[in-house]
Amino acid sequence: MEAYTHDVLIVGGGGAGLRAAIAIGEENPGLSVGVLSKVYPMRSHTVSAEGGAAAVIKPNDKIEYHIKDTVTGGDWMGDQDAIEYFVNEAPREMLQLEHWGCPWNRDPDGSVAVRTFGGMTVDRTWFAADKTGFHLLHSLFQTALKYNNLVRYDEWFATRLLIEDGRCQGVAAIELLSGQVRPVLARAVILCTGGGGRIFPFTTNAAIKTGDGMSLAYHAGVALKDMEFVQYHPTGLPFTGILITEAARAEGGVLVNKDGYRYLQDYDLGTPLDYRDPNSGHPKNKNMELGPRDRLSQAFMKEFDRGRTIPGRHGHVVHLDVRHLGEEKIMKKIPFVRELAKNYAGVDPVHEPISVRPVVHYMMGGIDTNRFAATSVPGLYAAGECACVSINGANRLGSNSLTELLVFGAMAGRQAAQFAQDHELRGKESLIRQAEDEQRRITQQYLTKDGGTESIAGLKAELNSTMEAGAGIYRTEATMRTTCEEVQKLKERYRNIQLGDRTHSFNTDLVAALELGSLLDVAETVAQSALQRQESRGAHQRTDFPKRDDEKFLQHSLAYQTDGEPRVDYRPVVITNWPPAERVYGR
Repeated sequence: MEAYTHDVLIVGGGGAGLRAAIAIGEENPGLSVGVLSKVYPMRSHTVSAEGGAAAVIKPNDKIEYHIKDTVTGGDWMGDQDAIEYFVNEAPREMLQLEHWGCPWNRDPDGSVAVRTFGGMTVDRTWFAADKTGFHLLHSLFQTALKYNNLVRYDEWFATRLLIEDGRCQGVAAIELLSGQVRPVLARAVILCTGGGGRIFPFTTNAAIKTGDGMSLAYHAGVALKDMEFVQYHPTGLPFTGILITEAARAEGGVLVNKDGYRYLQDYDLGTPLDYRDPNSGHPKNKNMELGPRDRLSQAFMKEFDRGRTIPGRHGHVVHLDVRHLGEEKIMKKIPFVRELAKNYAGVDPVHEPISVRPVVHYMMGGIDTNRFAATSVPGLYAAGECACVSINGANRLGSNSLTELLVFGAMAGRQAAQFAQDHELRGKESLIRQAEDEQRRITQQYLTKDGGTESIAGLKAELNSTMEAGAGIYRTEATMRTTCEEVQKLKERYRNIQLGDRTHSFNTDLVAALELGSLLDVAETVAQSALQRQESRGAHQRTDFPKRDDEKFLQHSLAYQTDGEPRVDYRPVVITNWPPAERVYGR
């Protein structure tokens, strides 16, 4: 079996992966870098981010304010040493991105424009209209092209980490064109594979976000940390789950219920004020619609319980109204919102409100790393949404995620480069044999097996249904126990799936089957971690334990793979200068 060898291998070609590749090129352009991605890099999910990226830049803002907003927004579940590093590095990364060509919007005086985002007490979200992720990813991709030491493996699917001599030294991956498993070896490996929101039925996540990197690390013995914290975004389109960015509310959009009432004023997110400021067109109160995402999603559910939401073809909704902004402002600041609403909801927001509902958006949890992006397995690093460093705690603030890709993608690249310089590749023959074993496993389990009775689509639909029922916005012990049991049953049934396609080249049935395996791994860690956290904090809301419990649960959950349900251990949260306090908005 032919092996490909590099000094550093990056799995995932989105924002974090490309930033890591650039960082290695900056650090040591003599190192060989492989970037392996199951899609062409410009199709990575980073491209779909709309609203912006946070960093301190304006004279009225301070590093301390951004740190405090992030700590508070995460309900004190974030490690404060990592948050401090992140916030201090953010402005440098954002300015660097501008030098690489990212077209940030400008104020009339030529300075970088910023907008308000939920949970931020100061306007600090840099933006490129409402296609920030698109421009960010283009800038990174174009910059990465100048490094001759970078080799891309587009449309390759990593299925196993290769561990030898106690170190991660590559991956076994399917070359989708040929259908053959190949060993791609490296002295250090960085996972930048995104989240796993596709365990839920209504999500803003692209179809490719199936938790593959999380599953790889999980099977290699690395803990998945804080997986119970899953963020719902309050404004997704029903049925499709397509995101209507927070930028729509930052520019003055408001949420109203079936009575046309601005209901968020009832949920301690702001005071009952007029629709808009008569001069600027903005809401008069910076909270309410711009409260943190977990609180807004929870408010929707309470409106539903009170019978004040709007029944629709795809479930209950509320209305996001931006009509008062006027066509000129909508086309200048949020043109993509108009495009999405017209194309996918049949609504022109210049003239009609948009029907929205909460949809799964982001996983605060992920592969357990320290603040240097290193996992517990030497030579293995992770960054981006697949990782939990942890800066987002129990609830990520909007616009922190794109900046996190840059800050910790760069950190992972530098750390992996140093590790690669200090360590030689060992046990190449054994690594190749592991890849050969993986080829046999895939062939026997999927491509030549007969008599299977389970379909990929059927199991995935059942997984989505049980996760929504038991691990959604509000949770109880009874519903979560049912979900845990159902996920384990689905994992058993998964062994009996039958593929309709036995061919090798671009076998989408095989890819879907492998992705379903990853989803099941992610789902069991979410459900089991949620069951064992007996408190309410951020995005994890237990109706049977409605209070936050710092005495018992100011700790990260760590889910480890076993032969049955995952084992969940705990580790204290790092507190530096911001001791736990009441999380208050709108007072």
